[in-house]
Parts: sequence; structure tokens; C-alpha cells
Amino acid sequence: MQTLASTDRRGRPHLLDASMFRTAEGGGGVHRVLGAKREGLLERGWRHSVLAPGATGADEIDCGGVPIPASGGYRFVLRRRHAARLIEAAEPDIVEAADPYVLGWAVLDATARLNVPSVAFCHSDLPTLMARLVGGPAATARGRWAESHAAHYLCRLYSRFDLVLAPSRAMTQRLHALGISHAQHQPLGVDCAAFTPAANSPRWRERLAAGLGLAPATRLLVYTGRFAPEKNLDLLADAVRRLGPGHALVAMGSGPRPPQGAHVRLLPASSDTRRIARLLASADAFVHAGDQETFGLSALEAMACGTPVVVHAAGGLGELATGVGLTVPSLRVEVWAEALRAALDHGASPLAWAGMARARAHDWSLVLEQLTARYRLAIREHQRARGHGVLFAPPQPS
Repeated sequence: MQTLASTDRRGRPHLLDASMFRTAEGGGGVHRVLGAKREGLLERGWRHSVLAPGATGADEIDCGGVPIPASGGYRFVLRRRHAARLIEAAEPDIVEAADPYVLGWAVLDATARLNVPSVAFCHSDLPTLMARLVGGPAATARGRWAESHAAHYLCRLYSRFDLVLAPSRAMTQRLHALGISHAQHQPLGVDCAAFTPAANSPRWRERLAAGLGLAPATRLLVYTGRFAPEKNLDLLADAVRRLGPGHALVAMGSGPRPPQGAHVRLLPASSDTRRIARLLASADAFVHAGDQETFGLSALEAMACGTPVVVHAAGGLGELATGVGLTVPSLRVEVWAEALRAALDHGASPLAWAGMARARAHDWSLVLEQLTARYRLAIREHQRARGHGVLFAPPQPS
């Protein structure tokens, strides 16, 4: 069995992140979030480890899993007891589950035996996802049945966690409505040193356009993320097509439902933060029509680059971009085409500058201060509830 022994427990708290959606190949928002957390926690004197399918790096544990077809590299973890034992062997002081499936239950098993606090981070709206998966995009009786059962399941799981976090106020309120009253709002962050207007490179953009078979003057509308049904990429492709010649949708990612069309260009998912930032900063606009997002990390990264964003008004995306981007409260292609045209006509508008300011307020340096404070409080409250002394005192002001 692979083990990670905790060291210097009194002076160096240890967080273990368990995530089914952290792929071995790298790339994607989960990979960037965990990488940023690791870097920030280490700088703050923490120890950080990751449990994920196919994990191979330092302080990483491979929990196995079976490939999910047409998912872009995801694996579904089946061995709950095995995963729990791996967590126990790592001896963390606090454990966070990033998905509500088998690993979520394994985290509860392990933290109960270790007598340490458990954290659930709600990165996806499972009831809405199941309603669409079972019932299709339109509201149906089957979809409502699936949504109800998923909501009951989520409540049963999350009610057992010491701390439940959600990245948007909308998702926090949804969890409250489901009966998960102890859910708290905790936004994610962005690396503003990497995602910056300085990443814009006209020469790199020219080479990119040439490599994609596009004329140099082509207006580039960029999407980064998973190619999944709930992202409504077909809608984006149709909207860009309506803009006419000289416009292209450049989509970077992987998944079962890539956008299609003569005006669409696909780029593979990348784990190179500099390449992603260069693409976003060099684009004419960032676009995202997903209506089930709990946050909108890629939109935040585009905002940090000073790129205008056009996103769906629903959920976390709408919440994140309201007042600093164009939010579209519709899935009608003509409405989207009009919004995209408006974003291109305005160029580097005051909205883009406001977007940069909002992104800087979400810099990981600030977000991690809040997040580590939540972790420390959870550890202290857990220890007090069980009659133990406080092992990790908060840092004293200098």
C-alpha cells in the first residue's frame, strides 16, 4: 500500500484533497485549482497531498479507477474501502472531497477513523446535472424524478461533513434550500501573475491563426473548458456562425461534445498555464454558454487577462460576471449572436477593466488566506468537540 506519513503534526497541518476529476494527464480547471492550492498551502507552512486516479507526483496517491468513456480522461473510483485506507495511511489533519461520489463516502469513512474534520467542496450542481442527463434539456417528469433523487442523495451525503463549501452564492443558496444548512460560500481563485493582460502576444496570435488556417484579421472568440452537453457549445458555434466570415470559435479542451462547424477550431486541453493565459489574453472575447456552472474559473481567468467575457446569466457564471461582463439570460442563438457582436464592437470596454478588478479581488493569495482560516477553524472546532487541546494555533500578528 502506498503511504504518506504525516510529519511535524503540531507545527505543520496537513490537508489531503481527494478528487475523482483530477486527471493523470493534467489540464483542466481541477488541475489548476489543486496546483494553486498546493503552492499556496506550502508557502503558508502547510503540507498538502492529493488522492486521485492515476496520481504519480510527489505527495500524490493513486486511488485507481475505471475509465469513463468519452470523458476526456476521467476515471470513476469504485473501491471505497481501498480509497479510505489510502487516506488513513496518509494521516492528514483535515480532508477535502471534491466530488460527491465514491470518494466522498471514502473521505467520511477515513476521517471518522482518523478523528479529523471532513470538508466537502461542491464543484457541481448534481441535481440539475442528473435532471438533464436523465430527462434531456427540456423539463420532463423523468428529469424531475432524477433531480429529486439526486437532491436527496446530496443532502444525505453532505449532511455528514463537518464543513461544506460552495464557490458561488447561488450554489450556496441552492444547498441551503436542499437542507444543507451549514454550507458556506467560498469562491475559487485565479493566479493574476500568470493570467494578466501582459500575456497578450500579437505575434503568437498571428502564428496561432496561421496554424489554424485562419486569416490574420479573424476575430477570435475563445472557450476553454470541457466539451460537455451542459456547456451548450453547439449554441456558441451557431452564434459565431451567424457573425459571418472573419469570425472563429476557438475551443480549447476535451470531452464528448466538441463544437463543430467550418468556423470552429479545436485545441487540445493543456496543463501549460502560460499557454492558456496567452490564448485568453490574445483573444477578442471569451465566451461560455454553460447554464449549470457553480463558479466559472475559465471566465475569471479571462477577466484577469483583460479580455471581454460573454457568459450565460445563470448560476455561478452569471454571478461572477454581473456588472463586469455581458451576461445572456437566454439559450436563443440570435440573442447570443447579438451579445457576441456587442462584445466585439466595444473591444477593451470599461467592462473589461472592471473584470480585471474583480479578478484581482479573487487572486489566490487572498482566497487562500480565507480558505486556510476556514481549515484551521474546522480543525480547532473538531478538536474542541472531542475534548482535545488545540494543536494548531492561528498565526500571531507580527
